[in-house]
Amino acid sequence: MTVATRGSLSEFDQFLELSRQIGTDILKTQGAGGNTSLKRDGTMWVKASGTWLAHAGERDIMVPVTVAPLVDALRRKDERAEKATDFVVGPLNSSGLRPSIETSFHAALPNAVIAHYHCVNTIALSVLTNREQVLAERLGATGLSWTTVPYRRPGTPLAREVDAASASRPDVLILFNHGIIIVGETVDEVAAKIETVSASLAMPPREAGVPSFSMLETLSSQTGYSPASDMESHQLALSRENIRLAAGGSMYPDHVIFLGTEIGVLPDGMPLGEFLTSVPAGMAPKLVIVPGHGVLLSDQLTQGGKVMARCLAEVVARIPDHAQVIYLTDDDEHDLTNWEAEQYRQALDREAIRK
Repeated sequence: MTVATRGSLSEFDQFLELSRQIGTDILKTQGAGGNTSLKRDGTMWVKASGTWLAHAGERDIMVPVTVAPLVDALRRKDERAEKATDFVVGPLNSSGLRPSIETSFHAALPNAVIAHYHCVNTIALSVLTNREQVLAERLGATGLSWTTVPYRRPGTPLAREVDAASASRPDVLILFNHGIIIVGETVDEVAAKIETVSASLAMPPREAGVPSFSMLETLSSQTGYSPASDMESHQLALSRENIRLAAGGSMYPDHVIFLGTEIGVLPDGMPLGEFLTSVPAGMAPKLVIVPGHGVLLSDQLTQGGKVMARCLAEVVARIPDHAQVIYLTDDDEHDLTNWEAEQYRQALDREAIRK
C-alpha cells in the first residue's frame, strides 16, 4: 500500500499498515526488532515487547500507555520508566503484554507518530569511524532536519539521550550502533519521510559468491548445526571483508541478544565437531562461518535468531571495503546480556516456537 492509497483507512488502521510495511521489509526490521507508536489525547499506542511489527493488523501487538506520567518518571529518573508497565492503560490492554523496552523514548519524543527500526543501511553507516561526515553528506540533501544520538543501552539510558536530542525537533534521529527514528504528526508524513531517508541512505551490498550447500550439509551432519536456509545469510562467509567485519565484534544490540557475543569462524580443514569441542563449555557459538562456503546456525537458534543472522549478513555486506568500525564494548555487551527486559523478550521468542 502506498501513501496515496491510505486515505480510506482510519488513522489507527493507517498506523498499523505502516507498522506492517516496516516490519515486512528485512532491510528495515528483523524479527521482534523495531517499534512504532501513535499518540492521541494523552494516550500512546506502542508495539508490545517481543512482538513483530510484521504482524501488525493481524495480531493484537499494540499496548496503550499514558504519556505525561511516563515522561515525568523518565525525567525524574524514576525506575518505573524502565519497563513502563506501571503506565499501561489496563482496561484497553486487551493483549495483556508489556510495552516495548523502548517505550520511554517514544513517550519523550513530542511527535504524534514515531517509527523506530533497525535499518541495515543505517546501522552500516552508523558504525563507521567517519560516520558523522558520511551521514551529513547523505542526509544533507533530503531537506529534513536530523541529529545523531550516541550509543546507550536501550531503555531509559537511551531514552534520556533521545529526550535531550528531541529539543531541536529533528525529523530523523540516527542512533549510533543501533538504528533510526523517524517522526511526524501524521502517518502519511512519517511514511513519506521514510521513503526519502531510505533512498538517501541506501547502499548496494558487496558482491559475494555462491554457498556450498552440499559441503555444509556434510560438515554439519549430526552436530546440532544446519546451513542457513536463506541464500543471503551465507554472504557472511563468502567475502573476506564480510568475515573480517562479522568476526571483529558486536555492532548493535539485537546481534548480542539473539546471536551472542561470539561468532565462530571454522579453521580451514577442521571438522566442525573438533572445533566445537575446543570451545569452552556453554560458549558454543550460535553462528559458525565456514569461510568460502557458507554459514551454519545452531539448531537451538530461535526464529528471531535466524533473521538476525540475515541482518548481520546484510549489514556487513554494506560496509565499505577496508572501513574501520566502532564495535560495542565489553561493558555494553554485559549490560545487554544481563538485562531483564531482554531476557523477557527472548522468552517470548522461544515461546513462539512452541505455538
